[in-house]
Amino acid sequence: MGQYERHVFVCTHGETCPLQGETPAYVQWLRDAMRARGLAGRIRVNRSGCFDQCGNGPMIVVYPENVWYCGVRFEDLPEILEEHLVHGRPVARLRYAAPPGKNKNPERMRAAQEAAARRGQG
Repeated sequence: MGQYERHVFVCTHGETCPLQGETPAYVQWLRDAMRARGLAGRIRVNRSGCFDQCGNGPMIVVYPENVWYCGVRFEDLPEILEEHLVHGRPVARLRYAAPPGKNKNPERMRAAQEAAARRGQG
């Protein structure tokens, strides 16, 4: 995948991922962690649009392994960093097991939107 060993995409512009977690803060934390560990030239972290998995987020995808993570909480980021990005061992408990394609979860989408509205985000 180009000049990077790994490329990390964090959904920051989907229908519900930003409502289910502060995903822009995930990107910043990961970028800061990459710089602090001297990995910024080897691992690229990008904001991403929707992965069409709404309601199952926050979502993070790591290439070239094509590992999809779902329901990622901010406190999961150090484990993803250490286990997967540094040591190449995907975090099994966070892996997304849905089949390829659109896998939106209308019930969870509605719950995320209602929770965001209660917080004044929606």
